[in-house]
Amino acid sequence: MSYKPSPPWAAHPGQDRHACALHRRRAGQGRPSPPPTSGEGGIGEFGIVRVRSFRTTLSFAPHGWIGLGLVAIFWALNWRVDGPRTHWMFFPLWLGYCLTVDALVLLRKGTSLLQRDWRKYIGLFLLSAPVWWFFEVVNWRLQNWHYLGGELFSRFEFWAWATLSFTTVIPAVFGSAELVASFGFLERLGRGPVIRPDRRTTGLFLAAGVLMFAMMWTWPRLFFPFVWISVYCVMEPLNVWLGNRHLARWTQKGDWRPVLALWLGALLTGLFWEMWNYFSYPKWIYTVPWGGCCKVFEMPLLGYGGYLPFALELFALYHFVVGLRGEKESQYIQL
Repeated sequence: MSYKPSPPWAAHPGQDRHACALHRRRAGQGRPSPPPTSGEGGIGEFGIVRVRSFRTTLSFAPHGWIGLGLVAIFWALNWRVDGPRTHWMFFPLWLGYCLTVDALVLLRKGTSLLQRDWRKYIGLFLLSAPVWWFFEVVNWRLQNWHYLGGELFSRFEFWAWATLSFTTVIPAVFGSAELVASFGFLERLGRGPVIRPDRRTTGLFLAAGVLMFAMMWTWPRLFFPFVWISVYCVMEPLNVWLGNRHLARWTQKGDWRPVLALWLGALLTGLFWEMWNYFSYPKWIYTVPWGGCCKVFEMPLLGYGGYLPFALELFALYHFVVGLRGEKESQYIQL
């Protein structure tokens, strides 16, 4: 005797026939059926653990559980252990954040940065360190942030630990942006201002970016915030002219959803950066010439605004680099 499973709208003993009718109506509307699973659970494609219930199927990838474990362990240790410890705890803590967020994106969207291409995901870490070192070099001029406890290390030790920590910046921001983009409130947003990538607009962007960077370098005590917007204003026109992926492809249609996803993703990441840094050692502190009041953790309240254009800079820099490698139409980052 063979067993033939019944369709979801078939009545079973003790089951409400109104619910069965609802299933039949939904089936008639062409709604796709959930992917089949074996029994009540199991290991599906990409090693995703599936738990079957009457109403839904929940999936959380194994790398997400690893990420949660890393966050739980190193968050607790970083805030409870005395003495210098954050230089070796920072990377596993933020690797845990990246893996957890990636698994949440995969759960919500069925695709994620790590699932789409693990090689490119590793590439995000490799690109992240030199990108953030660029901002560290600029900070030698600005002197906007300093590292308490940095004097405990030799130059090579500081460079090595800092480079390892800096590898997590881009994957954390892009993963958070994809997580924000998975929520429906962005889809419900209407059209915004139209910014087209025409010759005049891109020329103005480039001129503004160069001017802001020059003003920041010449008068850092006045124009230090320009570090978080000038790079984008330079890189966006270059991506347009080189045929690389750029945000103006959306803004020319009045679609600001990818921009908002990047803004909110960077802000979410920034809140965790500042929160976890607060009880760390070594740690960073801010010494800005103006606007340094009303701190949330170590960061002045106005400083959180810098995370918004910073996310756009990362998006532009990433697509500039992959464009140089021939990936002009890269769809790896999905917002």
